[in-house]
Amino acid sequence: MSIERVRNYFKQWNMEDRILEFEVSSATVELAALAVGCEPARIAKTLSFKVGDHAVLIVAAGDAKVNNPGYKAQFHTKAVMLKPEEVTELVGHAIGGVCPFAVNPGVEVYLDESLRRFHTVYPAAGSSNSAIELSLEELEKLSESKGWIDVCKGWRPETDA
Repeated sequence: MSIERVRNYFKQWNMEDRILEFEVSSATVELAALAVGCEPARIAKTLSFKVGDHAVLIVAAGDAKVNNPGYKAQFHTKAVMLKPEEVTELVGHAIGGVCPFAVNPGVEVYLDESLRRFHTVYPAAGSSNSAIELSLEELEKLSESKGWIDVCKGWRPETDA
């Protein structure tokens, strides 16, 4: 089970007890925000893309949407989300519980600038009814991210739609 994989991954930092498990689904941004009790923007959604023959995960704020020109400038290809049947195989987590922790070898993780507005965010923890509250520094370390990128829109009210 994917949540057990994440729990075992967090054991190396004695953080496995910080995983929140809910009686209700947290598979979407809206459901996760209700389960956690926070604004939807603080849900750190993990988006799965295919770049060449491997998976790329972008962790973004719940209110952000991928900006196709920004994505193409970053990855030099059109944004193509993984097909549902590819997500579990390539990433190691099922849709609804995709997170940037304990992913399959070769998966690249990036963090989007849209998250930087918050002190803490809530990414999933490997299941459709889990999350973990992390500081941005913890998220960066635990996701083993390749860095911060700016490929989303819709979260800067003064500059984009």
